[in-house]
Amino acid sequence: LTQAVSKLWVPNTDFDVAANWSQNRTPCAGGAVEFPADKMVSVLVREDHAVSDMLLPLDGELVLASGAGFGVSDVGSHLACGAGEPAVFRDSDRFSWHDPHLWRSGDEAPGLFFVDAERVPCRHDDVFFPPSASFRVGLGPGASPVRVRSISAMCHSALRPQGQCCDLCGAIVLLTHGPAFDLERYRERILDTFLGLPQYQGLQVAVSKVPRSSRLREADTEIQVVLVENGPETGGAGRLARALLADVAENGEALGVLEATMRESGAHVWGSSAAGLAGGVAAAVLLALLVLLVAPPLLRRAGRLRWRRHEAAAPAGAPLSFHNPVFDVTASEELPLPRPLSLVPKAAADSTSHSYFVNPLFAGAEAEA
Repeated sequence: LTQAVSKLWVPNTDFDVAANWSQNRTPCAGGAVEFPADKMVSVLVREDHAVSDMLLPLDGELVLASGAGFGVSDVGSHLACGAGEPAVFRDSDRFSWHDPHLWRSGDEAPGLFFVDAERVPCRHDDVFFPPSASFRVGLGPGASPVRVRSISAMCHSALRPQGQCCDLCGAIVLLTHGPAFDLERYRERILDTFLGLPQYQGLQVAVSKVPRSSRLREADTEIQVVLVENGPETGGAGRLARALLADVAENGEALGVLEATMRESGAHVWGSSAAGLAGGVAAAVLLALLVLLVAPPLLRRAGRLRWRRHEAAAPAGAPLSFHNPVFDVTASEELPLPRPLSLVPKAAADSTSHSYFVNPLFAGAEAEA
């Protein structure tokens, strides 16, 4: 999407980096050190360390810098050290090549940033790993999934630019460009002409070339300008977006820009926890009111209120019984009582009447009788 740039790998597996340990601190003097037994690690040690116990991995290496080493010491009494809890070296396989947060561009300038898709090295980018450091990079597609905390943008109607993994608060300007457009020159124009002004302090801008959604007569790519607000002041991204539209209207032909559109996120949300709690209470009160309004009609439809009304309207001395509809027949339709089976003539057994049946277990006995 852009020209080749240099990308720098940020994390390392150095022994003296607090982020590489489970307690987010380096091992205390006289503390126990533990490396995962089933993980292959390469750890650079820059200083001397005194430990009481060390559990090494089955496959790995400790690279000692000049003057670095390990010494045996009694169990330390440092207040920050837990009693008997070893410092565990974190899993070095957690660093993935495709994680955009583990890369830094060598061309970053104050006020500029890159969307996630442009942080990971492209095919023609130059990749640099930190000198005099140990590191491990996961390259395979079969990396184990990890759970991440969901981060919500603190604004209404948040925006998600192309190439970005998460929503952002700010504004997006899309430029339809012609063949004379120069991406680097336009990026420098934004830095020199706009971001240096006091009213745009605290804003970050990402300028990139992205695929165009609707390809008509114009080019199949467009320029995406992402404006992000990082400071407490709000509204700066929208003001800068409108300033860019005005600049295109005045100087678009010289810049090689044919058309410009913008989108802006909604108002910021401050104190989301309190707002969420208040919203939950309001929703509960509203639900209770709805129940009170809907319950009487439901009871009336269910017949409970109608049963009480019928009971009050029933005349005195009314019979409390009812007719079973199965046997509710008139006297003229009453059937005669069936005769005992012993008195039924044998010829009746051959008739088509269904008023009785012959038990097959006793059919033979009746025939002999």
